[in-house]
Amino acid sequence: MSKVFRLPAPTRGTTTRTRQPDSADAVRPAPAGRRPGIVAGYLSPHPPHLIYGENPPQNEPRSQGGWEVLRWAYHRLRRRIRDVHRPDVLIVHAPHWITMVGHHVNCVPNPRGVSVEPIFPHLFRYHYDFHTDVPLAEAIADEAAELGLVTSKLRDPGVRVDYATIGALHMVNPDWDIPVVSLSANNNPYFYSEASLGQMEVLGEATRRAIENTGRRAVLLASNSLSHLHWHEEPQLPEDMEREHPYNNHQYRWDMKLLETIRQGPTSRLRELIPEHIEATASETKAGSLTWLLSALGWPDIAGDVLGYGTIIGTGNAVVEWTPENVDD
Repeated sequence: MSKVFRLPAPTRGTTTRTRQPDSADAVRPAPAGRRPGIVAGYLSPHPPHLIYGENPPQNEPRSQGGWEVLRWAYHRLRRRIRDVHRPDVLIVHAPHWITMVGHHVNCVPNPRGVSVEPIFPHLFRYHYDFHTDVPLAEAIADEAAELGLVTSKLRDPGVRVDYATIGALHMVNPDWDIPVVSLSANNNPYFYSEASLGQMEVLGEATRRAIENTGRRAVLLASNSLSHLHWHEEPQLPEDMEREHPYNNHQYRWDMKLLETIRQGPTSRLRELIPEHIEATASETKAGSLTWLLSALGWPDIAGDVLGYGTIIGTGNAVVEWTPENVDD
């Protein structure tokens, strides 16, 4: 099933691209001493409770806090992005922008609107306004098509951006002053639990090529939770941390198995473990965001840095950093 929407790859040099970026920003050399490329990749979960707990001005509901361990892990991540990585662009792959036919790339220059989480509208009604790196977005779609994936460039200015995309981007950069590229999950949310992972590896390769060809300095975000069984009723006070714990020990133990493998490295060990983890825990990584991220990084021979782990309504969530060794800061 992983090749349902993959076409035979055309021969290089004979492909007619739908549009070549003609902006002056299409090829932008990095400043001296800052080599372009993927400078970091993060597993950056998106549960709406994290934004709710932060009380940012963009989100209408107000809270008394909660889920501090994960939110503090994101605070560490923000400092690394600001002080160390200094990217030109943030690229996010999110499991709740579900596209049943093909991989879509948001090419709308300035998406604006209100994103509402359909299950937790009392926690997440977020007013967003951000800028897309359109030349890079188009380049990713072109590279993916050239590698044989069915792709689409989303240009509808009225698009409503999903909460998983917004959630990851806000938690990483609440100032919204870094351009963005957002990618869909070509994934059936109900069947074929690991069917799309092969395509996500190809999409990761296309993402890496586009970044290198456009001279961008990029940070990648995989907007996934881990174990994904969760409570069906919430406490009267959603941020009541007395009620927050793993759904069960089985789910927790599998999350620890995955995270210990991440901490030990190399990432190649995750190629087999991710599908096993999906089968054991109904993991949200079945949408392919983590596989896309690691493929874009080239499955590097390094360990990941687990900045924090915690549960949200029983689901497992980890903030993890991978930093390639071939990009100078």
